[in-house]
Amino acid sequence: HVGPRPHVCSDCGKAFRETTSLRRHQRIHTGEKPYQCSYCEKSFRASSTLIIHQRIHTGEKPYKCTKCTKCF
Repeated sequence: HVGPRPHVCSDCGKAFRETTSLRRHQRIHTGEKPYQCSYCEKSFRASSTLIIHQRIHTGEKPYKCTKCTKCF
């Protein structure tokens, strides 16, 4: 179900379907962390990780339990 993976990492040989996935992966090898938290000094390789991290500072709890009223 995966299909062809024409984009190959020159450092480790891992292959990807999309160039954006390859670029994101290559940050592991380069150490690049382009997404910086506006509240502290931390930086991240992926924007999604930054968004999750920023909840520490904002106190946002976007998920609600379906069994009780607690949010997390």
